[in-house]
Amino acid sequence: MSDKLRTVLGECGDISKVWLKTITAMDRVDLVALVDLDETVAEAQAVAYELDEVIVDADLEAVLSQTKPDIVFDCTVPAAHANVTIEALQQGCHVLGEKPLADSLEQAHRMVAAAKEAGRIYAVMQNRRFDPNIRRLQAFLASGEIGKLTTINSDFYIGAHMGGFRYHMPHVLLLDMAIHTFDAARFLTGADPVSVYCKEWNPHGSWFDQDASAMAIFEMSGGLIYSYRGSWAGEGLRTAWESEWRVVGSKGSAKWDGAEAMEAEIATEVPGYYADLEEVKIPKSASKTPKPGHPALIRDFVDCIRTGRIPETICTDNIKSLAMVFGAIESAEQGQPVAVRW
Repeated sequence: MSDKLRTVLGECGDISKVWLKTITAMDRVDLVALVDLDETVAEAQAVAYELDEVIVDADLEAVLSQTKPDIVFDCTVPAAHANVTIEALQQGCHVLGEKPLADSLEQAHRMVAAAKEAGRIYAVMQNRRFDPNIRRLQAFLASGEIGKLTTINSDFYIGAHMGGFRYHMPHVLLLDMAIHTFDAARFLTGADPVSVYCKEWNPHGSWFDQDASAMAIFEMSGGLIYSYRGSWAGEGLRTAWESEWRVVGSKGSAKWDGAEAMEAEIATEVPGYYADLEEVKIPKSASKTPKPGHPALIRDFVDCIRTGRIPETICTDNIKSLAMVFGAIESAEQGQPVAVRW
């Protein structure tokens, strides 16, 4: 492997800005090409980031053949993820792509198989995993301080007036946003989905065409129960984008507001109707990621390519979070519990 990893960025819309800001600041990464179906968009980004020597093109296959990159960063829309990722893998590239992994489980299976066949790494941008607060809580839960985890609840309520295509999407909350919260539940607990019962609806006053609210109950491995409540049309008392969380264990409970505030209590003695409770301090995060989110995950992915370490958001694991999304959608459409398969 050369001193610098050659990289290509696919699609140069708004989301690409956070990728470009990170990639162009990395010493051991050489960005060799920008690809977008609209070359003027790619050219504008090349100018904005003073990338005078990069190739700008609309043809990914031609760019990959010409530049022979080590890594492709995929910022395309979900419907394009499969084609971009499989093309890059088949040409010998590692891939880090935007969430969700794919727009269907069928496409996800094709992508996972392509990565295995190519012997290359494909991972997904689940940027919230690298937030130091969630890593702080995950480490605390893993310590066993509140005992064996039995229940985890999350609330996501944000009145999102973002405009654009999302106003017309079916299953807009589950399909476009819940993947972050579902993946966070898996990360916090180490449990995988078994089954789900989900109800979707579009509340009165919603500015979305279709269901912007949902509640789901997941049975997870080890007997854990995870409940999700959320809405993109819930005005007032907004939660954090990372949701609000309560985790119940056999010895006590922990709460996290999705930002800086978290607390925990354990039961000590049971002298009467209520147990005596003792506050437990949740240690500060040991995370060494001063720029969490996209920058941390991009840098971690590059380090994985250099060292051979496996990313925690590798496709073979992340497909389980994606399966939670499509399991919830299937349950909502059928009006009954369904098994979650991946």
